[in-house]
Amino acid sequence: MNSRDGVLTGPIVRTLLEESLVWDNHGCMPLRPQDDVFLSQLSRYKASGVNVVSLNIGFGGQGVDEHVRMVAHLRRWLMLRKDEYVLVQVVEDIERARKAKKLAIVFDIEGMNAISDQLSLIQLYYDLGVRWMLVAYNRHNRAGGGCQQEGDLGLTAFGRRVLDEMARVGMVVCCSHTGYRTSMDVLSYASRPVIFSHSNPRAIHDHPRNICDEALKACAATGGVVGINGIGIFVTRKDDLVAAYVRHIDYVAQLIGVEHVGLGLDYVFDRGELDDLISGDPATFPRDLGYHKGVSMVPPEALGDIVDRLVRLGYSECDLRSILGGNFLRVARAVWRPPLAVG
Repeated sequence: MNSRDGVLTGPIVRTLLEESLVWDNHGCMPLRPQDDVFLSQLSRYKASGVNVVSLNIGFGGQGVDEHVRMVAHLRRWLMLRKDEYVLVQVVEDIERARKAKKLAIVFDIEGMNAISDQLSLIQLYYDLGVRWMLVAYNRHNRAGGGCQQEGDLGLTAFGRRVLDEMARVGMVVCCSHTGYRTSMDVLSYASRPVIFSHSNPRAIHDHPRNICDEALKACAATGGVVGINGIGIFVTRKDDLVAAYVRHIDYVAQLIGVEHVGLGLDYVFDRGELDDLISGDPATFPRDLGYHKGVSMVPPEALGDIVDRLVRLGYSECDLRSILGGNFLRVARAVWRPPLAVG
């Protein structure tokens, strides 16, 4: 790939996106799904150059029933469209999907309420396609503390058992939305790479959802990756959201290394549903922390602009390939296990 005076030009940026593995490690599909809405939303990922996306099947206070219903719906929807999508089971499926020009899908869970008190559900979720699960969603649960509630007592004995089972199964542990003390306990205890799937550095924008330098460094020490979040209230108070997003990427890359940065846009396609969630659950989305209707978000279509801005900051092709997807692929290779054989 050519460059001019060491700087990639616009057409070459587009070629880089086309030739690189692009992995958005957190996308929020509607939890009140409609097939025609799904189709238009996932088409936006493909059109933007994304090859792999992790779709959320539940969050926060939702229990086992809600998570199982959602993953069942998504699996059926994807299985009926095998000519366009691949539900990933093993790492090799990602490259196979890319070569076939199909969008590779994995699932994720935001918070350990999804397993209640039953560790065996971790294997079930993994076999159904869930590849990462975070510890706590803003508020405390039986595994540990959330980032927006006082009194974080750290990772519990039950939480350690969950981490052990996740390591055995091959599910990646995530500390986004998780309290500081619990996160540091997880990062110290974990035997495999830990991620912040969709989080930002607090040094750039001070919000309880964002993470401090100490946690960023501890994540890197595990071999993990920080996926930079694109929700406006976690990125900037200013108008140029994409420019601020790139500053977050650059800060983390400079602090802990480019090999520990990725994309976790957290884009919510159903804005009406998001507005309803924010207004209907002030305990989880408190207004004094900036939650409001119509929050700004970095869309998948901004990827080209993001890459262009990183190029102008001096990031090399190798760096960009790592950020766009190579780093999350490395974590997947280190952690995932083959699904459990039955029979």
